[in-house]
This record gives sequence, C-alpha cells and structure tokens, in this order.
Amino acid sequence: MDNVVLGVVIVGSIGAIWVVLPRIGALALWRRWRDDRERHLAEDALKFIHAREWRGGRPATLEGLAGALGLPSRRVVFLAKRLETRGLIRSAAGGFRLTIEGERLALSVIRAHRLWERFLVDEARMPLADVHAEAERREHDADAAKLDALETLLGHPTVDPHGDPIPTGRGELARVESRPLTDWPTGQPAQIVHLEDEPPALFAQIAAEGLRPGQIVRVVEATPERLTLSDGGKTFALAPVLAANIFVAEAPAAGETVSRRLTALRRGETALVGALDQGLQGFTRRRLLDLGLTPGARITAELPSMLGDPVAYRVRGTLIALRRDQAEQVLINEAEPASQGV
Repeated sequence: MDNVVLGVVIVGSIGAIWVVLPRIGALALWRRWRDDRERHLAEDALKFIHAREWRGGRPATLEGLAGALGLPSRRVVFLAKRLETRGLIRSAAGGFRLTIEGERLALSVIRAHRLWERFLVDEARMPLADVHAEAERREHDADAAKLDALETLLGHPTVDPHGDPIPTGRGELARVESRPLTDWPTGQPAQIVHLEDEPPALFAQIAAEGLRPGQIVRVVEATPERLTLSDGGKTFALAPVLAANIFVAEAPAAGETVSRRLTALRRGETALVGALDQGLQGFTRRRLLDLGLTPGARITAELPSMLGDPVAYRVRGTLIALRRDQAEQVLINEAEPASQGV
C-alpha cells in the first residue's frame, strides 16, 4: 500500500513539475499560444484598419473590426484599448486610424502575406484560389530578415498573384488606379490589374474562368444579366457580381497587338513572343526569359509529351519543354515571314 501511495506521489510530482516547466511545461505552452493568438488578432486588426484607409480614406468602425475578426464587440473594445496604449492606433471621428508606427507594422504583415502568396503560386504551384488562406496562416511570421530572403528568392516581385502591389522593405506601397470591369466602356482594351479575393466563393469562380492580372481584355457586350468579354482568343460570360470584382486600367499600347497565349499554338505552328503575362513575377519570370522567351522571339510548337503536358517548343534554335501553366503565361503575336524572324 505504501508503495502505491509513493508511486502516486511521485507521478503527481512529475506531473506538477511538467506543468510548470519554464519552456516546455503545459502552462508555458498555453501562455505562448495565448500570446501568439493575441498578437495575431492585433496584426489582423491593423491590416483591416489599413485596408479601410487605403481604399476609401475612412476610419475602421468598432462594428467593422468585430465582423472582420469574428469577435464580440466587448472583446474588440479591449483589443482597441491595448493597441491605442501601444501607440499603434488612435481614436478618430467614426472609428480608429493607424498611427505612423501602426502603419509600419500593418505594412510588414501585408508584405509578408503578399510575398507568401507569390511564393505559393510561382514556386509551390498552389492553385490561385487556395493561396489566400494559406498566406493568412504564414503572414504573422513577419521577421524582416526572413522576408528579405524570401523576396530575393522570388526575384523581387512587385505585385502579388491578385495584382496587389507588394510593400517594399522600407514600407513603401505603390498605388495603382483602377476601376471595376462593370464600369469599363464597351470595345475599349483594358488590362486586368486586380482580382478581389473576397468573398472566396466569388474569387474561386473568377479563377476558374482563367482570368488573371496582366491579361488584356475587351468588353464585347454588357447587359443587366451578364457581361461578355474577350482576350482575343477566348470569350468569357460573367455575371455582373463577378465582373464587379475584376478591376482594370487602360491597356498598354503594345497590349492591343497581343491576341493569343502560347497554349493556343498547334503543333508545327509558329508565332512571335509578344510579352510575358504581367502577373508572372520573380524566379519563374526570370527562368522563361533565360530560356529565350523575350519579345520578338520566334517560337514553334514541336512535340507534346505522351500525356500532352509538357510540350516541346523551339525558340532561338533550342528545343525547350514548357508545362501548360508556364506556356499559359506567354503571350504571342502572329508570326512574320521566316526571313524576318529571329
């Protein structure tokens, strides 16, 4: 009996020690989880306030913060007080605004999010519709040195896969003027510069259509029921609610001559490289340029693989293999006579 009691005491003592161990004890782990959770909520709040100011210059309301964070109002009041005490936000007429330090921290989180999105699309080959949620999980590790290394790995991209500008390490954020596709004149070329990723269900439909930043399109027909547009090779029929989440700007003059993507080239056909998709950034863009896919280069579709992907192309006298998703990023023009080609 005494041995049993002694065993219980020993086990209980070991358990108590494990709970209070400074680094790996249950109490320490719980406190670390709690602190990380509070930090993530604070950073999410700063991102939301920045988005409100960036889009319309309006302060973020208490109700807006509660909805964005999924928290009850009383919890958001406590969070806002902590952020204000830390000098990250200030009360303003109608809500909250960022201080200079709050804006700096918000931009570092936004930079992390958009760089991770670029990595997940370009290097991890993750479907565009899935990258936002994954980047949300990774963005809170916004260590400056790690982000600088990631940016270098990606080739210093300037925009994320949705077309949003990526803040620089100095906290600079470029502004791109655009308007919804629903407001664009019929027949006038436009370049897609941003795809709104909220709500996710609508963005998934836009991504499924194959529309992407950098694409040159024309509105062919606009009715209350649908908006029809073309990129010169494919026609898209969109509900107005989808078209309103696609933001465009005036197309570059050179963009009007680009009519097709490399994937449309049939075996034996030749074309001239017009440009690389503006949405293609970083290492993947550099790799295609290194393979000779520069404007004006003559390219011929040769042999598909046994499964049809990748496809062999001849460019500048060299045979290269491109996956379909890579070839989709190459815009082509009608070929000139062979005697004038590259």
